[in-house]
Amino acid sequence: MVAATTSSSVPVTVLTGYLGSGKTTLLNRILTHEHGLKVAVIVNEFGEVGIDNQLVIDADEEIFEMNNGCICCTVRGDLIRIVGNLMRRRNKFDHLVIETTGLADPAPVIQTFFVDEDMQEQMQLDAVVTVVDAKHIWEHWDSSEAQEQIAFADVILMNKIDLVTSEQLDELERRIRGMNAIAKIHRTRNAEVEMDALLGVKAFDLKRALEIDPEFLSEDAHEHDESVYSVALVESGAVDGEKLQHWMSRLLQTQGPDIFRMKGILNLAGEDHRFVFQGVHMIFEGTRDRSWKPHETRKNELVFIGRNLDEAQLREDFRKCLV
Repeated sequence: MVAATTSSSVPVTVLTGYLGSGKTTLLNRILTHEHGLKVAVIVNEFGEVGIDNQLVIDADEEIFEMNNGCICCTVRGDLIRIVGNLMRRRNKFDHLVIETTGLADPAPVIQTFFVDEDMQEQMQLDAVVTVVDAKHIWEHWDSSEAQEQIAFADVILMNKIDLVTSEQLDELERRIRGMNAIAKIHRTRNAEVEMDALLGVKAFDLKRALEIDPEFLSEDAHEHDESVYSVALVESGAVDGEKLQHWMSRLLQTQGPDIFRMKGILNLAGEDHRFVFQGVHMIFEGTRDRSWKPHETRKNELVFIGRNLDEAQLREDFRKCLV
């Protein structure tokens, strides 16, 4: 279980996106925007980022401050070590942004915040933000990197919308939605988006209600033409906690690598509080949430995002966990 976050923990945004999608433009926007936050940025390979020279004071160090008070550093080494070094300057920043390389699977970075105790105590994963190039995404749509970046996202910027037709955008959004039912999608040009859509969104905060797209759930069937897609289960009834635990551990042992993300709200038998959970691959965490409201329908909502998911089997196995 993740340690309770205190107000002193630093919110972290993981920024991902395929090469050329507009990630660097977005990073520059975050660093130069007057959002009132002091942001520390960790970039994977500083050479390819090309952050405005005027911003950077001294790029020789691994960690350096920028003219506007932001801190920048490069991951030439180990993420945990760099974060440790950064935390010695904890008073210098309010928010941490980690930019992954365009070809990276974001999962290992996300998992670091679940498995390292110091990271758990000092950091709070805020959101995974993925930038998608609306014009060129189709050229590498089938690549595992592009699909994983979309699958792991909490916030997706469909960028360069000025280069495509509205019909193409609608089709792209439909395809993205099929792969990831829980991300918030923003349509942008030049990665222009309000900072409060990116920073402090608390998408990874288990205490925040799970927001599943209701339109997605109302569809009876989905064409799973992608190798990565979403499966959403909504079931009424109360869940037997022990059966759930057995099912989850079996599921993660057998299909963990194929399950990129999962999130859910459960109605546990004998509990007046909602139980919320989420997982990344084999790592799973859950917590007791707020009380069910008197007039609220108690139901179970689960979303799985991944490869080779058998919707009928997942539904059948989950139903076996009901009391």
